[in-house]
Parts: sequence; C-alpha cells; structure tokens
Amino acid sequence: MTDRAPKGYSLPLSPSGRSSMLTAPPWHFSGDVLMVDYRVDPEAAAAFLPPELSPGRDPGAAAAVFAQWQWTSDDGAELEDPQRAQFGEFLILLACEFEGEQLARCPYAWVDRAVPLVRGWLQGMPKQFGEIHQTRPMSVGRAGPRIAPGGRFAGSVSVLGRRVAEAAVTLRAESPEPPHLHTVPLAHNRVTPPWLTDEEPVSQLVASTVDGVEFSPVWSGDAELTLFDGLPADLADLELLAPVSVGQGHCFSYAETLHGGRPLLPGSAETTSTNNDWGTP
Repeated sequence: MTDRAPKGYSLPLSPSGRSSMLTAPPWHFSGDVLMVDYRVDPEAAAAFLPPELSPGRDPGAAAAVFAQWQWTSDDGAELEDPQRAQFGEFLILLACEFEGEQLARCPYAWVDRAVPLVRGWLQGMPKQFGEIHQTRPMSVGRAGPRIAPGGRFAGSVSVLGRRVAEAAVTLRAESPEPPHLHTVPLAHNRVTPPWLTDEEPVSQLVASTVDGVEFSPVWSGDAELTLFDGLPADLADLELLAPVSVGQGHCFSYAETLHGGRPLLPGSAETTSTNNDWGTP
C-alpha cells in the first residue's frame, strides 16, 4: 500500500509537497537597510518584554528599521521570479537581555508579501501586512541619492491606509561599525493560541540561528523619526514606543542565512552575540 498522505513543510499540503507556502530552511536574505536609533520610555519598553527577558544594560534603547529584501531558498529558485523573491519590511527593535546575553525584541513588524508574513509567524515574529516604501540609492542621474555625504534617504509605512511611521536620514560619514541593535539576536515568542476544546495556549521563547552575515560599509548621519499618534485601537499600544529622543540614522546593505531556531531556556544563553535574525521575515 502506497503512502498517499499529502506532504509539505507548511500548508497547503499536496501529494508532492511542492504546494507549501514555505520552503524548508535554510533561507538566504540580502537587502538594503534604513535604520534609526532612538530611545523610548524604559518602563514602556519593559512592558513589551516577556518575564524571561530583562531590559538589560541599556533600558530604553530602540531602533526603527526599514528594509527592502531579496530572498531565496537553498536552490535559488525564487530568484527566477522577482515578485516572489522581493519584499519590503518595517519593524521596531527594543534592547533586552536573557541571562546576560544581549538580545533585541521586535514588538511590531510589517511586511508587504504573504510569504514573509507566514515565515515570520513560524519564527514568532509579529508580522502584519503594511505598505512599506523606502528611498533607493542611485549611482547615476538626479532621481536618487548617493551613499555619500549629503545623501538623504527616507522610509514610510502605512497600515490600512493609515500612516504609522516615517523616518529620514541625511548621511554624514562612514561609521566604524554596524549599529548595535543590528548585531544581536532577536528574541521571539512562538505563539499557538488555543483552538481545540480545553487546549492550553503555547508560548515558546526562542532566538534564530543565522550565519553568512555580511555588511556593506555603514553610512550614518542625522535622523528624523515619527511614530504617529491617534491610531485606532488595534495600533494604540504602538504609541507607547514613540521616541523620547532620536539618535543617528544608518544606511547599509546586509546579508544573512537563516537556519532555524534555538530555545531560550534557563542556562542556554550564549556568551557572545555577533549576528541577528531581524531581517528574516
């Protein structure tokens, strides 16, 4: 008797397994990033952390990140279909720690394609749909800025027609190192709400495992950031993370390969943190 069970890494399942929305990892990502360092009220930031995480040594440190990504599975098949392989993203990062390991927490994130949204939920990233726009660097002509002193880059995100956030960076000089919240792992909660009768919800604290991290030269400069207030109830808590002050902004390209996750259990903290997973929606 043959095995007729439908197959797949994710839904939808099919006889061959090729219909899955998600391919199995590893997933490779390359993209252009616009990032603004800022500070939030430390008590507000702590309210977004699960009890296993502490605000750490720099309470209130935060970042707003716009990115335009291209991704592929290990066989590179997605690169034959740019509409499938490309997407935009915006997310908020908060500094935190787990047993002394420096991490970042992503309380809000938006993407503009279905595959990165579902992939984010698999990881525990709180992805939602949004419209993300970002200035593209240009090497010729006058219709785009250069990655050079005076280059000005902007980003915006809207949700259901409502402007949620916007940022702008005017580049001044090349930086000696990447911004800190980009160089640490992200801590997520993989959440499964109850569906069956008497079922208990599941929430598992995890971090992702990445390698192949690459940075272009990082250019930094003066930054502007607005998180809009007066939002509807489903976005009202975002106002708690509005800037108390705004630091520098950064433009750079970034790449990584995401292999899967690791549980954040007592005694499992890593002693060094040299990469992250924020760019893997």
